[in-house]
Amino acid sequence: MKGVLRRFRHVYRRLRLGTRLALGLGALSLVVFAVVGYALTMYMRDYLDSQLGYQLKVVQTVQSKDAAANGTVTQKPYWGWFTAVYDVSDKAAVLRQPADIPHDTRPLTTLAESMAHSDTELMSTVNIDGEGLYRLRACEVEPGVVLVSAAPMAEIEDTVDRLITVQVIAFALAVLALVVLGRKLLRRGLQPLSDMASTAHGITSHDLTESAARLPLRADGRDGGPEVDELRTAFNTMLEHIDDSLAVRAEAEQRLRRFVADASHELRTPLMSVRGYADLFQYAAANAPGERDKHLARLRAEAARMGFLLDDLLLLARLDAADVETPLRPLEADLVELVDHAADAFQASHPDHPLTVTADPETLTLRVDPQRIRQVLDNLLTNAAVHTPAGTEVSVTVSAEPGRALVRVADAGPGIPPDDRARVFDRFYRVDKARSRDRGGSGLGLAVARSLVAAHGGTIELSSEPGRTVFTMALPLGPPGLTKP
Repeated sequence: MKGVLRRFRHVYRRLRLGTRLALGLGALSLVVFAVVGYALTMYMRDYLDSQLGYQLKVVQTVQSKDAAANGTVTQKPYWGWFTAVYDVSDKAAVLRQPADIPHDTRPLTTLAESMAHSDTELMSTVNIDGEGLYRLRACEVEPGVVLVSAAPMAEIEDTVDRLITVQVIAFALAVLALVVLGRKLLRRGLQPLSDMASTAHGITSHDLTESAARLPLRADGRDGGPEVDELRTAFNTMLEHIDDSLAVRAEAEQRLRRFVADASHELRTPLMSVRGYADLFQYAAANAPGERDKHLARLRAEAARMGFLLDDLLLLARLDAADVETPLRPLEADLVELVDHAADAFQASHPDHPLTVTADPETLTLRVDPQRIRQVLDNLLTNAAVHTPAGTEVSVTVSAEPGRALVRVADAGPGIPPDDRARVFDRFYRVDKARSRDRGGSGLGLAVARSLVAAHGGTIELSSEPGRTVFTMALPLGPPGLTKP
């Protein structure tokens, strides 16, 4: 038995949701129909019994007069009915003849004896051998004389049996129709869920390992009601979130690949130079005092350049890492003073670029890392000098706004092409691809500048047009806003 139930449970769980709901609805309807049918059958049986009892009472009213006049009942009211008149005493009941009685008179005699000790009419339902089920009624004709009538209940039982048969057939057809039609309606109502399942299966067929993987599929439709519509909206929102996450991941992977390739390329050049100069020391000509000093100077220059590059990469990695402490040492510093120092260094190293410094107010105290802010200013000024021809004017403006301090580094150079503006802060990106590394740098200066400003809780923006390029650095005033970039 347990094995059968286990198999049934296994088969039921494998059915589709619409079929399971339809079967559940059918089972619930079957219970309701059974309760209704039982109540209707009981009501009909009680009604027919009461009608038969009333009919016996009416008939016995006439028969009592006949028995009082003639001693026995001379007229039989209906075919199949029995009538008997008894003389009763305290000990027994004696049947008067003639009498229309069945072969088994014990039920009638027993009721007559009970009537001798009762003040009201008695009724009972008994099974008479050879005749079937009968309803008996006893009443007193006169003192010591009892009339017992018996009416067959076969028609009542037949009526009840037919009623039960009709109910079983009607309810079975109703349950069958309810299951079939309900399954169709439920399948139609659950179609939006099937569509979402198909969409999910369609998503599984996409190769999400590709760097350019996208999820173009969405769950469409408006049927299903508010609940299904809410589920559809949540499903599509989830797909949008996954799609955006995949796009961000693809972009990050592309940037990582480009970063690794550019870093490898940038490091390969000084390494090749170091290797080449090292190989020169195998030859006697390279070991001459003049040649040796020249090659050693070049070796030191390449090693220093490689060291600067690695320092920038390490700084960017520390700024990007969420689980590493931000490499900043915040102090109270005067932003105007930092700009003046950076301007003096710029004028000393780039005398061919006129520089103008404007500060309003004259002092602006912030809690920042002075060395890192100075590094940002040097990068911006150097970028202006490297990418503009000699004689180009460069200006630095310091100002204050509600909640933040602004430093604008502007130059009157040719400007930055629109296609390059969105990528000037990318690592190893150069606007002029043909510029030499000795003059153009590694392409990390602006990336480092943006990460350092972001670590201070500020922003750095670019605006450019032919004849004017402006980098605007914004730092928060008040409590330090040192955050991860």
